[in-house]
Amino acid sequence: MNIYVGNLPYETTEDDLRQMFGEFGTVSSANIITDRVSGNSKGFGFVEMDDDEAGQKAVDELNGSDLKGRNIKVNLARPKSDRPKQNRRSW
Repeated sequence: MNIYVGNLPYETTEDDLRQMFGEFGTVSSANIITDRVSGNSKGFGFVEMDDDEAGQKAVDELNGSDLKGRNIKVNLARPKSDRPKQNRRSW
């Protein structure tokens, strides 16, 4: 199960996500999305969990919870084809 985690504090690490979601089950991967130029966190990431039931429990319990002073958003990640197209500038 692929899970979107948003509104993350910028200092959040992938290990922080692994630890938080690991309380619910096995975490296959945890990725913080970073800016290509600066390398700084964009404030969101994705967690992949092996067990769908554990993943759903993590979504239910962690959505809206506090992480380092911010209420995080946790929900099922949408496939790229389901996301709205972003309006990108061309220079």
